[in-house]
Amino acid sequence: MKPNARQGRSTKVATIADVASLAGVSPMTVSRVVNGEQNVRPGTRDKVQAAIAALNYLPNQAARRLAGSEPIRIGMLYIDPSAGYLNEFLIGLLNKSSLSHVQLIVQRCDAARDGEEKPVAEMIANGIDGLILPPPFCDSQPLLKLVAETDTPAVAVSAGQPPEDVCAVGIDDFQAAYEMTRHLLNLGHHRLGFIIGDPYQRSSSRRLAGFHAAMTDAGLNIEEEEVVAQGMFTYRSGLDAAEFLLSQEQRPTAIFASNDDMAAATVAIAHRFGLDVPSDLTVVGFDDAPLATTIWPELTTVRQPIMEMAGAAVDLLVRHIRARRSGEPLPCEHVLKDFELIRRQSDAAPRTRPKPLAQARR
Repeated sequence: MKPNARQGRSTKVATIADVASLAGVSPMTVSRVVNGEQNVRPGTRDKVQAAIAALNYLPNQAARRLAGSEPIRIGMLYIDPSAGYLNEFLIGLLNKSSLSHVQLIVQRCDAARDGEEKPVAEMIANGIDGLILPPPFCDSQPLLKLVAETDTPAVAVSAGQPPEDVCAVGIDDFQAAYEMTRHLLNLGHHRLGFIIGDPYQRSSSRRLAGFHAAMTDAGLNIEEEEVVAQGMFTYRSGLDAAEFLLSQEQRPTAIFASNDDMAAATVAIAHRFGLDVPSDLTVVGFDDAPLATTIWPELTTVRQPIMEMAGAAVDLLVRHIRARRSGEPLPCEHVLKDFELIRRQSDAAPRTRPKPLAQARR
């Protein structure tokens, strides 16, 4: 009788030796990665973690406790102005937390800047080992003060200008906005619109500053050649901002929105105004969230590695928590990840329309 698929499937439980063999390292190196030790090269750590995931390896918990590697509980507070950003962020957290054997506690806060300290204080009181602060909480002064007063390890993610006494992971928002603006200028656009994000988030001011700097370096008069509208990083706020920009007597030929949600809203408003994107109006965004490729035309945007940043935040926080437990706390670190300008179908050189015949005869 031929064995069926169930009979032929191996039920062998993966061992540390199996992981070491697949990753091409020693069992000791695997042990160091599992226990969150620092003396492992990033490339080697990635290979080991990939092998752990591929083999579904589960370290012996008793052995890990004997080795002094107690479970780590990490808390995260979130609000949902941009579902695309949040989804990418959570996937990055969950992937890395499962590999690092971290218990992740996620709690929603319905109103940022209004009582966000209470749920965080409760998590700290319940024995949380560390906190990850995504936008907009990465810039919350009350939260950062609470973290400092309770001496709680924390990592701020996507903070435009993170404080020196808190670990952080992000990109250079100023330079990313500068390069996107230069891209629009190089296409031939000179009258540009810009939609600012949440004014309470420092990344918003950094992106606006990069936009201003690129315009100034190009020798353009900012007061005459740019139009700025306030947004809040939400699709709804993008609709209002885009309507304001496109209602100007001299409308922009290109609009740079501070995130993809507001850029997608701008495309919708452009269509309502009877404008073709990109023939009549170029629209670009920021983040490269899933929404950027689910609308038409697909968005030209700045890609920040959201999942990678979330994973790096877990790595950074776990490393600092373990260092504290060993009695050798580490100095705060600010990690900058690379961004990338992704060009798709929503940008083009400005179109010059021929003058109407009546004007041409004059």
